[in-house]
Parts: sequence; structure tokens; C-alpha cells
Amino acid sequence: MHSWRQILSTLALLSSAVAVPASSTATSAPAASPTVPYASDDPNLPLWNESENIIPEPIRGTIGASVLGPQNIPIELQNPDLFGPPSTDSGSVPNFKWPFALSHNRLQTGGWARQQNVNAMGIATALAGVNMRLEVGAVRELHWHNDGEWAYIIQGDLRVSTVTPEGQVYIGDVSAGDIWYFPAGYPHSIQAKNTTAGGAEFLLIFDSGSFSEDSTFLLTDWLAHVPKEVIAKNFQVDISAFDHIPSKELYIFPSAPPPVNPESDMVVPNDTPMPFTFAMSQVNATQTSGGSYKVVDQRTFPVSTTVCSAEITVEVGGMRELHWHPTEPEWTYFISGEARITVYASSSQATTMNFQAGDIAYVPPSFGHYVENTGNSTLMFLEIFRSGMFQDISLTQWLALTPPELVKAHLGLDDATIATLSRVKQEVVGPAH
Repeated sequence: MHSWRQILSTLALLSSAVAVPASSTATSAPAASPTVPYASDDPNLPLWNESENIIPEPIRGTIGASVLGPQNIPIELQNPDLFGPPSTDSGSVPNFKWPFALSHNRLQTGGWARQQNVNAMGIATALAGVNMRLEVGAVRELHWHNDGEWAYIIQGDLRVSTVTPEGQVYIGDVSAGDIWYFPAGYPHSIQAKNTTAGGAEFLLIFDSGSFSEDSTFLLTDWLAHVPKEVIAKNFQVDISAFDHIPSKELYIFPSAPPPVNPESDMVVPNDTPMPFTFAMSQVNATQTSGGSYKVVDQRTFPVSTTVCSAEITVEVGGMRELHWHPTEPEWTYFISGEARITVYASSSQATTMNFQAGDIAYVPPSFGHYVENTGNSTLMFLEIFRSGMFQDISLTQWLALTPPELVKAHLGLDDATIATLSRVKQEVVGPAH
């Protein structure tokens, strides 16, 4: 039997006999090549705008075909990026657009109201909106909600009031561009002043996507369903005092305008620790290369604990930069101009939609997106969030603050391009240089 020493010696000799001498020169690694094909340079601008006198066709470059059946031309003209989508769109993103023009309108003597909630746009689970109009003196009757209410004044002047659970009172006036906030369950009133012709129109936001304006707790509706004997006992007066209470809700109704000064309307002076209105119209916007923005959240309007907002303007050719919001959805309301948004939903899912004044967009948390001005006038819109604090992540800032070699490895950018990336959020950028 061979010893272990003899076996090891034999193996060593065999290894030496078959070994290949090492090369005296080092060989370089293969030249770099793309892991996947480069992104296409095909143009992806909107194919038309809504003012063009054309019959739109879903043809982009060499793909698509004409329509042989019936067409709803006005809707197709308003939605070029749905009818002829850019080649960068992919997969299926849930519908994130709702025009208030498609909402059923509730007409009343003195005004009207229309709403958007999860029933109209299924993706909008966290926030709902109401667009309301009051003629001069008209009242949105005393009421309260299960959800917090945030409001933005589109036009006109209004007086609002509330009473807190501690019996504190607040009465205040708001004008175009101003906001208010009432926490869930706080009773309040809204009345149009006579300081502007025609009364007022405003936007209401509620911190629940399932909110319904038809499920509001109304003073007149409640008392119409309580025995008058109980009402008399509660207020400790004769039952005859209630001979003229309404038999059903008033909701919106005409009335004499409130006094010019809110102090004249006060039963007692305002004594709440914080105001429930905020003069957002008086806040100076931050100017950028492509427009402007101003943010109002708990840092400046402390009472608004569940809703915050940003008011954005984008000049012609500009855009709200590529970004996302880490934890909260964005409920966007377009006040003027024309826009398009591409929403990126991960997993190669992306859809582009077009927006006009009066439209709503809803972008879920962390979905990447931009808002581009596609019209020939200034674009203005609100970004509204179910949060006390405004947060966003800028794609440009993220890349600018990431190690350059990592950015190169991902995107193939050169040093000169990386050096131009802004380390400060731009929020709104102008046309490309």
C-alpha cells in the first residue's frame, strides 16, 4: 500500500507536468456594451391640441390606423396622449383623471355643488373634492362632516365660522387664493359676501376618498327629524317658537349678505388658539426658471393637520419637474391652462393623460410623474395632500447628490452633464436649453 506521502508526491509531479505557464502580459476586459438597447429618440410630443380644427387619428409615426367607426371628436381633441399615446407609455395604469364637467351637479336656489370621490375615480382612495358656487348672500347651511374639510377660494369673498368642542368661536373672511380648514366634526357655516359681483366659487377637499357631499350632517335636516316636543325641551322655550322650522334640509339657500366687517357678526370675539383661515393669496411665491410655487402646510397654517397644499404656476414650455411624493397621494386641481402628466407606476407601467382647467388628477404615493405645460398660456394648478406636511423627492436633486460613478453606470451620462444637475430642488423648470 502506498503511503500518503508517496501519493501526494505523485500528484504534485502530475500537476507540474500539465500546468500552463502564465502569460507575461495582462489582458484588458471586454469593451463596455449596453446591457439593454438604448432608449428610443422617437419624438413623443402631443400630436395635436384641443383648438385645432381637425379630425384626430390615432397614428403615431408608422404605427396606428385611422378610425372607421364613430368618433367623439371633442373628447379626442382634448386627450391626444390617450388617443395617440407616446411610445414611452406601457402597460395599464388605473385612470387618474376626472373632469368636474362630468360630475352630476346639484342645483339649488342660490348656488350649486358637484363632487368627485372614489365612486367617480376609483384610484382616489384618500381624498375627495367638491366644487361649490354661492350667489351673493347665499348660505351653505350650518353643518359638519365625519372628515376634515380644507378649502381654496377660486373667485369671490366668503365669510366662514366655526365653534370648537371647547365652546371657542372663530369667524373670518377669505378671498380668492385663500384657504380654510375645519377638523372633522367641527360645525361650520359658509356665506358669500357682496364685496364682489356674482358671489363666490370655491374648492372643498375632504381627507377621505369615500366622502360624499350628500352625507353631510345638516342643521335643518336634523331638526326636521326630531319631535318638536323634544326640540322645545332641549332649548327650554315654548314649542310655538319652532312653528317655522323647515320640514327638510335647506343645503344651499339665499339670504341677506353678512355685514362688511366680521366683528359685526361676532356673538363674542374670536377666542380660538389658532385661526381656521389663512391668507394664502398674500404669500409670496418662489420664482423659478419655469414658473413659481408656494407651499402652505402646518409650518405656516398649524390648524390644518390632515391637508396641505402647493400652488404652482408653469410658464409656456415649462414643467413641474420629475418627482414623487414618498408617503401621500397628490390630488391635483387645474385652475387654468393645459397640461399633460405621465404617471410611472413601477413594473414598466406608465400612462400619459391630458388636462384642462377644471380637471382633477390623482397620483398615488411614490408614483413618479411630471406636469408639463402643453398650452400657449400660463398653467396654474394646486397640489393637495392628505398630510400636515408637504414632501417631495426631486429626481434631479437625487441624481445630483448621488455618487457620479453610480449615475454614469446607470444612465451613461458624461461628467459635464452630471455637473449641470442641480443639487437644489427646482420644482418648476423652463424649456430645455
